[in-house]
Amino acid sequence: MRFDAEYVRIVLNENFEDAKQLLLDPLLAIDEAHLVMLVDTGIVSKADGKVLRDAIGTIDVPALRAVKYDGTYEDLFFYIERLVKAACDPDIAGRLHTARSRNDIDMTMYRMQLREMVLKMWNATLDLRESLIGVAERHRHTVYPAHTHTQPAQPSTVAHYLLAAIEEFGRASQRFDAAFVSVNRNPLGACAITGTGFPIDRHRTSELLGFDGPTGNTYGSIATVDYLLQSAAAASITLVSLGRVVQDLLLWCTMEMGYLRLSDGFVQGSSIMPQKRNPVALEHARALSSKAFAQTHSIANAVHNTPFGDIVDTEDDLQPLTAGAFKDATRAVSLVAAAMKDADFNVALMRERATMNGVSITELADTLAREHGLPFSAGHKIAARMVSGLRERKGTPVSTLLREASHDVCGRAIEIEETALVQLLSPEHFVAVRKTLGGPSPDVTEKALAESREQLTRDRALVADRRAKLDASVAARHAALKAL
Repeated sequence: MRFDAEYVRIVLNENFEDAKQLLLDPLLAIDEAHLVMLVDTGIVSKADGKVLRDAIGTIDVPALRAVKYDGTYEDLFFYIERLVKAACDPDIAGRLHTARSRNDIDMTMYRMQLREMVLKMWNATLDLRESLIGVAERHRHTVYPAHTHTQPAQPSTVAHYLLAAIEEFGRASQRFDAAFVSVNRNPLGACAITGTGFPIDRHRTSELLGFDGPTGNTYGSIATVDYLLQSAAAASITLVSLGRVVQDLLLWCTMEMGYLRLSDGFVQGSSIMPQKRNPVALEHARALSSKAFAQTHSIANAVHNTPFGDIVDTEDDLQPLTAGAFKDATRAVSLVAAAMKDADFNVALMRERATMNGVSITELADTLAREHGLPFSAGHKIAARMVSGLRERKGTPVSTLLREASHDVCGRAIEIEETALVQLLSPEHFVAVRKTLGGPSPDVTEKALAESREQLTRDRALVADRRAKLDASVAARHAALKAL
C-alpha cells in the first residue's frame, strides 16, 4: 500500500517518529512476551519459536531509531514486522501475530509507557517531600506571620507551613499508587476487541510484562480510557498543590517581603540591572506546572464525548500529549525540590514581622477566656481595643492598654504585669501553647515531622517495590526467551 504524500507528511511520519521515541521498547517487549506465551501454550512450535526469537534478536534498536519514514508501511508495528520477515522464513514470521491485534498491542504499549511516567512523577513528589522535610526540621522555631485572605493573621512557624504542604504532597502518593494499580493491567489478548479462539494465557504475558494481571472485559480492554484519566488527574491535583505553594515562595522571595533566599545556583541576574537577583527557578517551576496542568486537562478534552470503542482519539495522537504532560509535571516538581533543599530564610525579619500589627493578639483573647473567666466574645472586644491602642498610642505600656480596654468592655480592670503580658503577646508563646494535633507548637511539629519521615520511608519502599517488580519481569522475560 502506498499512502498519499500529504497523509504521510501530516500524520504517518509524525506518528512514526513519536512511536520510535515513546513506544519502541514496549513494542519489542510485547513481541517477546507474546512469543514466549505462544510457545508455552503450544500455539507456536518450539522450533518456530526459536526461529522467531532469533529473528527478533537481530533488530538493531539504535539503527531502528534512526530510520526515516518512507510511506511504504503504515506504522512502527508494520516496520518491525517487515524486519522480522526479512530475518527468517516469512511464513514463520507470520506466526508471531497469531492471537493478537494492533488494538491490544497499542493499549498494552500505552499502559507500559504510562506506568513508567507515573512512577517518575511519583518519585519526584517523594524527593520534594524529603527536601521540604529537611527545611522544616531546620525551622521548627522560625516564627512568621501566617496569612489569611492575604493579610497577616496569626504567628506560625516555617515548619508548620511546610508540613501542610508535605502532608498534601503525601496524599499525592496515595493518588499515584491508585493510578499505578489502575494502569498496571494487561490488555494483551483482547485482540481487536472480542478476544480470540486460540487458547492463549493472558496471565503469562502479564507476568512477562510486569503487569499485576490481565484486564477483564475484552471490549473494555480496548475501549476504556479511564486508567489514563485517573493518572492525569493525579498529576493535575499535584500540580495545583505545587503551584499554590510556589506562589507563596515567590512572594517570600520579593525584596518587599524578604523571607526567602534561594541559593546562587537557582537565581539569575539581569543583562542591564546589576543589582537583580531573580528567583527564576521557581518561576520556571510555575511555568512548567501551568503548562503541564493544561496538558493534563487537554487529555480529558481529547477523549471527551468520543465513541466507546477502538478509535484514533485515544491512541497514537494522544501519546505525545500524555508524555509531554508528565515530563513537564515531573520537571516542575523536581525543580522545586532542588531549589528548596538549600534555601535560606531570614529568621530575624520573619520574627520581627510576627510581632507587628497585633498578629498575636488572639492569644490575649484566649487567655482572658481561659484564665480570667471572660466570655471569648468579651475577650475578643478587649483584644480589638488593644490593637487600636497599639497603633494609635505607640509607646504606651501594653498593661495600661489592657487595663483600660478591659474596664471599658466588662467594667473591671484586668491586671497582667507588663513583662508577663509582653511575653504572652510574643509569637514564640503564641505557637508554643498551640499544641493542638497538627498545630504549630515546636513539640507538635517535631512529632509530625518524624511521622512524615516515617511515611516517606514507607512510600519510597512502595515505589521501590513497584520498580523492582517491573525490573524482575524484564529478567524473567529474557530468561524465558533464552530457554525457548
